Amino acid sequence: MAPARDRRTGFSRRRQYGAFLAYVLAVAGAVVGAVLLVASTFNPPAFGTLRMTLGSVTAPISGSIAALGDLASGVPDTIGNYFFVHSENKRLRAELDRSRKLLLTARTIAYDNRRLRRLLAVRDRTPDTVVAARLVSSTGSSGRRFALLNAGRWQGVIPGMAVRGPEGLIGRVTEAGPAAARVLLLTDPESIVPVRRTRDGLPAIAVGRGDGTLEVRSVSTNVRLAKGELFVTSGTGGLYAPDIPVARIRSDGGDVSVALPFIHPDTLDFAIVQRAFMPMPSPAPTPRP
Repeated sequence: MAPARDRRTGFSRRRQYGAFLAYVLAVAGAVVGAVLLVASTFNPPAFGTLRMTLGSVTAPISGSIAALGDLASGVPDTIGNYFFVHSENKRLRAELDRSRKLLLTARTIAYDNRRLRRLLAVRDRTPDTVVAARLVSSTGSSGRRFALLNAGRWQGVIPGMAVRGPEGLIGRVTEAGPAAARVLLLTDPESIVPVRRTRDGLPAIAVGRGDGTLEVRSVSTNVRLAKGELFVTSGTGGLYAPDIPVARIRSDGGDVSVALPFIHPDTLDFAIVQRAFMPMPSPAPTPRP
């Protein structure tokens, strides 16, 4: 049997239901609109109540949609702020590094100025000063302890002269050239300095140990050296002037103890050279008649 000619191809029951539902919704929307129009015209209070009821229902939905919109609109600003803050942090860190370097430089200059002022004060009150010069290098990390002074015979420096800084004794000149001199540091094993204890004048000798420390050996027996005791040059031997700070006892001991020098090789910069101290000879005994 042949199909009917008025049957449309592809037309299904689902499409019919969909079209019917669309018509129903359109008619219902028109009816609701008409009812609302009539209510707003003839009964405004009832319409206002209905409108606020609907507004209360749709307010949370509208708020959520508005929050999502604000969040979406704030994404570009958030991304821009991230990159801005990142670049700003980088700039501030670079500025902090520069400020830290300037601060270290200022502290170094202030430290040098303080040392130079103390050195000048020592030179002014020391009548036998030959020259003030810079210690340009030292062998503070080797077994032998020497330093190089940028002053020599042209400036009046000769072997045997004492070298000191504002804090205390550094050593003595062992070799001198035209414009440079070699200084034997206190901590060298070949360095021997006559000293005395400031508390009671106990005589002793300070010998370098080659490791940045000194060994203080008391001349007297049955003596105990206590931690913190100070030793200065005694003037014995005619090389070092008396009362120049030399070392501080590091720990309690007997008549021999380890001490730390007042001058550390790593902090050497400027120093003054002094003439060798020659103590006055003892007066000759008066002959008896």
